Amino acid sequence: MAPIEIFNTAIAVLFTICFFYQGVFFLVGLIKNEVAFPPARRQHRYAFFIAAHNEEAVIANLVQSIKEQDYPAELIDIFVVADACTDATAERAREAGAIVYERHDLARKGKSWVMDYGFNRILAEYPGVHEAFIIFDADNLLSKNYVSVMNDAFDQGYLALTSYRNSKNFGSSWISAAYSIWFLREARFLNNARMHCGTSCAVSGSGYLVSAKIIEAMHGWHFHTLTEDIQFSTFCAVHGIRIGYAPAEFYDEQPVTLDASIKQRRRWSKGFYQVFFTYGGQLVRSIAKTRSFAAYDLLMVIAPATLLTLVSLLANGTFLVVGSLSHGFLATDAELARCVGSIVLSLAGSYLTFFLVALTTTVFERDHIHCPSRWRVVANLFTFPLFMFTYIPLTVTALFLKVDWIPTPHDVSVTLDQVVEGVR
Repeated sequence: MAPIEIFNTAIAVLFTICFFYQGVFFLVGLIKNEVAFPPARRQHRYAFFIAAHNEEAVIANLVQSIKEQDYPAELIDIFVVADACTDATAERAREAGAIVYERHDLARKGKSWVMDYGFNRILAEYPGVHEAFIIFDADNLLSKNYVSVMNDAFDQGYLALTSYRNSKNFGSSWISAAYSIWFLREARFLNNARMHCGTSCAVSGSGYLVSAKIIEAMHGWHFHTLTEDIQFSTFCAVHGIRIGYAPAEFYDEQPVTLDASIKQRRRWSKGFYQVFFTYGGQLVRSIAKTRSFAAYDLLMVIAPATLLTLVSLLANGTFLVVGSLSHGFLATDAELARCVGSIVLSLAGSYLTFFLVALTTTVFERDHIHCPSRWRVVANLFTFPLFMFTYIPLTVTALFLKVDWIPTPHDVSVTLDQVVEGVR
């Protein structure tokens, strides 16, 4: 075997070893239905926490969807932190019935700092009142039984829970459709499968619950990377806190343009690097000492696997160019042909894998896809792999560029009924 063939074989074996378990999760997601919990023994009291920056177009719809829950209203408080807003976000939130705090700290930007500020105020002004905090973004909408389903799971003793993340604008563009399928896949074939396998889940973005015991012990929120959700998940894995999953459905707004998506996902990639370099060693030690599968799972989640793909492509491309220029001295025509075949097979294999992920998710979660255009659902099967390929340059640029927290604008002002009916 030529050196490049040995290299490609080693990369393929490494990928297989590292991510074989996700294939097992995928099979579990195919076989097992949604996890279910027994009815809660009692109804707990919750505080909804919403960080909002210039969200006047959407904040009232979220507050209204919380108020329409099939859960006792006296057991739910809604807190909105209007962060450095220059619009009527605070007014719209108050009019809708939320308790509103206004924050104007321009030095410490980002959702994590808003959470720290808001949690500290709630703990000070409502000591011992709430048993858990449920974190949402201002563009979200909740299914009417969201709190009831979360309450059944929380009653089982979990200190943290994530939920079923759906999208309210699947049909807006090929970008929003790709995001939507990715999050549906995350719910069914990752977190749901993790629950069936008895391991810990991971929170993502919004729609997650954190016990007041954790917030009180930290005296606020101490996770301040660009991806505070993954940082919290990793912290839980390191310290043996099992994050549960409940099939409580909520909807959020996905970016529509490639430019907005690139900015958001570059921030995610940078945040993953931050978490990896901060917690990577702790995760490895946890795996070695306690045989924690949850720690291994989170290590694979935050590890820059896309860089490994890029290294493989660059190595094969370099071998191809240098070998061709050597006129047979460094590489024979047969070896160059095998190198070309390796690149083509790698790209084709990746495209096919992502196509099958999109197809399977679309088929199994079709009842959760609310899109007025059927052609968009079908077209997404073919464009979803292209969306995933864009992670390669994003991961590389995030490694070298300075990335700041930039809020994603939201303007899809729709009600829950309009989302379910497929109205955009």
